[in-house]
Amino acid sequence: MDNFPIRNFFWAILLLLPAVVSGDCTCDPEDVDRDKGLALKYKGAAIASILVASAVGVCLPSAGKRFPALSPERGFFFIVKAFAAGVILSTGFIHVLPDAFESLTSPCLPDKPWGDFPFTGFVAMLAAIGTLMVDTYATSYYGRRSRVKAEEGKVVSDEETAVPIHTHASHGHAHGAVSLSGDTELLRHRVISQVLELGIIVHSVIIGIALGASESPKTIRPLIAALTFHQFFEGIGLGGCITQAKFNTRTVALMALFFSITTPSGIAIGIAITNTYSETSSTTLIVQGIFNAASAGILIYMALVDLLSADFMSPKLQNNGKLQLGANVSLLIGAGCMSLLAKWA
Repeated sequence: MDNFPIRNFFWAILLLLPAVVSGDCTCDPEDVDRDKGLALKYKGAAIASILVASAVGVCLPSAGKRFPALSPERGFFFIVKAFAAGVILSTGFIHVLPDAFESLTSPCLPDKPWGDFPFTGFVAMLAAIGTLMVDTYATSYYGRRSRVKAEEGKVVSDEETAVPIHTHASHGHAHGAVSLSGDTELLRHRVISQVLELGIIVHSVIIGIALGASESPKTIRPLIAALTFHQFFEGIGLGGCITQAKFNTRTVALMALFFSITTPSGIAIGIAITNTYSETSSTTLIVQGIFNAASAGILIYMALVDLLSADFMSPKLQNNGKLQLGANVSLLIGAGCMSLLAKWA
């Protein structure tokens, strides 16, 4: 799973998206106060603050190695993860999906076919189903591969230890079952973390380009604080998944790095294409709308199925009333905080 092609997809997004979102205007842009010099200063501040907030957020759950209270085995980790899942769920429903609806139902687009069919919901649904398929097949494939390796290891072990098999065989088999179950769970966490990062990256590049291409200080100023908190909270959610996946240090560092630089990279691309970018271009609206709808489908599925359902139905939470209450309250707070940010971003 360490070689999952998320890095290739990341670079493809960065290279191809600017080309397709720049185009001729089909609708008159809104009149806004433009000041290129001041806007550029704000963009520089946005890159710095978002980069730091993203890095701190995604690395915070890894602090569990140094702070026992944040360890995935502790109840407090469930509460933190519920907060993060609420943030991701709100991102999908409150931030990304409405943006997709706004883009694909814009009056700047031709009525046919965009006015004849609810493409936003359709694309989000397909993305959610696609995520389910990737989740299922990836977990199944790596689960089978893990079982084959376990069986091969057992055969080698049995051949090397030609001593009384009675006691040791059953003992060894029990260990194998426990190890296999743990491996399957670990592989599932790895699939979840990488698919989740994929959904976040798509949306982050788009919002970065939109901010970087803007020349209005009044528009950029409130977005700096809003997107800083946005990326920080998203980073906590992703970081929690990465921690549970127990990747090696190199993979953790790469995943954290890609998440941290995605939005700043989008802003840099937006600055570079300011003169050709048009937020009212039909090409821009269609590409942004489809990518946002797909991202929303991925994030909503991951939050509900892989994060919340898996934890809230686990025996640890079901058998602990206080922990259950704390997780529910934390979920509502996370979703509420992220929803509130929609007022500014």
